[in-house]
Amino acid sequence: MKFCSQCGAPVILRVPSGDNRPRHICDTCDTIHYQNPKIVAGCVPEWGDRILLCRRAIEPRYGLWTLPAGFMENGESAVAAAARETWEEANAVIENLTLYGLYSLTHVNQVYLMFRGQIKDGAASPGEESLEVGLFAEEEIPWEQLAFTVVHETLRQYFTERRTGVFHSHVGDIIREADNRFRVHRYY
Repeated sequence: MKFCSQCGAPVILRVPSGDNRPRHICDTCDTIHYQNPKIVAGCVPEWGDRILLCRRAIEPRYGLWTLPAGFMENGESAVAAAARETWEEANAVIENLTLYGLYSLTHVNQVYLMFRGQIKDGAASPGEESLEVGLFAEEEIPWEQLAFTVVHETLRQYFTERRTGVFHSHVGDIIREADNRFRVHRYY
């Protein structure tokens, strides 16, 4: 950030009085610009023993497979965002959403809320952000072509639990290591 969105003056990065983190501050109008993580809501859409994946038609990670997910909008609940993203990316109506995972990605300032839900009538087709969609059994998942670590982790946990028939909620961090590999730290 270089300029104040309130008055247009240059901002400086410093710790404001009473705070403990550097913030962009405008000395002209005294506005403190707080920057907070973005919330991403997504879904593991189920249809029988298969789950729905979308092949991305947009960057980042164009052409790779993912679960439907995207940034929440202002005035939108997390459940509504997961359902909307599933509709936008796969033209699929999702029902019975339950929270499945919460993952913090501090290296990109994002928090993912992943839900499980059932596809109404099993209907799906590519939306504007997808090249194609498909219903995959576990052995058909294109593991090496998954777009994001959080998707890989969510699916790995999902299929492990599906074998037992007992699903739990999960909380973890996706951590970028110095060599640009990712490590998953699970709290539970």
